[in-house]
Amino acid sequence: MPVLPCLSFASATYAAGGRTLLADISLDITPGSPTVLLGPNGAGKTTLLKLAMGLIAPAAGTVRLGSRVDGKPLRTAFMFQKPVMLRRTAAANVAFALAAAGREQTPAMIRDLLDQVGLITQANRLARKLSGGEQQRLALARALARNPDILFLDEPTASLDPAATKAVEDIIAGTAARGVKVVMATHDLGEARRLAGDVVFLAAGRLVEFAPAPAFFNQPATEAARRFLAGDLVL
Repeated sequence: MPVLPCLSFASATYAAGGRTLLADISLDITPGSPTVLLGPNGAGKTTLLKLAMGLIAPAAGTVRLGSRVDGKPLRTAFMFQKPVMLRRTAAANVAFALAAAGREQTPAMIRDLLDQVGLITQANRLARKLSGGEQQRLALARALARNPDILFLDEPTASLDPAATKAVEDIIAGTAARGVKVVMATHDLGEARRLAGDVVFLAAGRLVEFAPAPAFFNQPATEAARRFLAGDLVL
């Protein structure tokens, strides 16, 4: 039986300021291991994530979320590259996210979410006093407070040191293992190799290649992808 897509783009195009940022994207993303978006700066990775989340609308074409078993639309959550910490404790940040998602803010739920991201001992610290890596993990806890079926991540480990990067990657891998579909953008090829089940490669706002991760990294089908993996400039 074929696997139904949880997210579909059909000839999706997006333009802003007289410039086309994404052009004619047709793509089916299915449940399973994380889907990683790769490409040079300006390729359209963040724009694709925002379209998927419904934060912006396509100028042409369609973007459709799949349905859960009960027929309701899939729940989604989005974590920005530089999330803003609320001026309150880590626990209160999670409580706010639960309330915004229409969920009960019980102490047990707050503790569970903080535990998932390794911040249970930081519950009563002010969020803005946490380290950069801890703030990213708290942002992940806030996203997970929405109980998402699909989690969109925009450069979740940008500017983090190796230890903090590993901590965030471990949370992402654990989240995917629990059945949440992760769709994330990254510039870190090592991270993509460690996490990706499949890879969407974009360049100049166009879909250049979409393949299982082993095939993409070991035998890329396009010259642009081969050049990108070799560290060459791709326009």
